[in-house]
Amino acid sequence: MRYVRFEINGKKEYGVLNDHTVQKYEGKPFIYLEPTQEFYPLGQVKLLAPCEPSKIIAMGLNYHSHAKEMDMPLPNSPLTFLKPSTAVIGPNDNIIYPSASTRVDYEGEVAVVIKKAGWRISKADAMDYVQGYACFNDVTARDLQKVDVQWTRAKGFDTFASVGPWIETDLDPNNIDLETYLNGKLKQKGNTSDFIYTVPEIINFISSVMTLLPGDIIATGTPSGIGPMYPGDIVEIKINSIGTLRNTVIKNGC
Repeated sequence: MRYVRFEINGKKEYGVLNDHTVQKYEGKPFIYLEPTQEFYPLGQVKLLAPCEPSKIIAMGLNYHSHAKEMDMPLPNSPLTFLKPSTAVIGPNDNIIYPSASTRVDYEGEVAVVIKKAGWRISKADAMDYVQGYACFNDVTARDLQKVDVQWTRAKGFDTFASVGPWIETDLDPNNIDLETYLNGKLKQKGNTSDFIYTVPEIINFISSVMTLLPGDIIATGTPSGIGPMYPGDIVEIKINSIGTLRNTVIKNGC
């Protein structure tokens, strides 16, 4: 099933995508959602970020290939950081290149979307808390990341958390192919089988620290191949079993 969040006639709604038709759902995401008899052609709606997270918990160094690329030792426990909810944008929205940075990178990732509140979730129960998966771009001001002790500024600019185009529920998180394209050229290619920490291990670790809420996003880390993007560039995160998340980079203030 593919859950979407969309705008039609000035209203923001939730729904399910079937082929090229969106069926509106009503309720409280993702606690309960019930189908209505309202249907819209996909081309007539504006797709939004598919959830409204209270927080985004992101993983650093969770692919063996990326750790090797960065010449860093494997972490002894999951390396996590937060991105603010105000950084979220959806498919076809613009990524704003901040004037404070001269090196802004793409980081293609698989996003895990949480469906119900949980604290101290066991590994055995972790998948019961997963609504589904989406494409994610953990946009990073690389120069500021190197300067700052904390990563909040480098990771937290508005538009630095692109997610979408929808939430796919029927996936095996241990075998997801991920690709990142910049202006049509392949830059990243990975598979979640290269994870250092699996999705249940990540959920168990994060929920031992903080309560996860419906709609929260866990960005599971990026494979090797990270690199810069500039105003005018088009970046695409592709997961064949989900779809393509496409965004254009623009100058600050444009």
